[in-house]
Amino acid sequence: MATITLVVKGMSCMGCVKSVKGVLEGIAGVKSVNVDLASGKTVIEYDAPIDVSVFEKAIDDAGFEVIS
Repeated sequence: MATITLVVKGMSCMGCVKSVKGVLEGIAGVKSVNVDLASGKTVIEYDAPIDVSVFEKAIDDAGFEVIS
């Protein structure tokens, strides 16, 4: 199992958190997603060989921005 932490910009409410969590959980191989609204930190646990650009694109498509 691999883990990556991304910082997501543009979330302002729990609805935003649900959106980010939902798009990431929809990616095949993702096992869990933990999003902290205050810091923007998004921790993704996954077991498939997934390139980070897949996560970044899903977040971008949802209307948010990965800053690190």
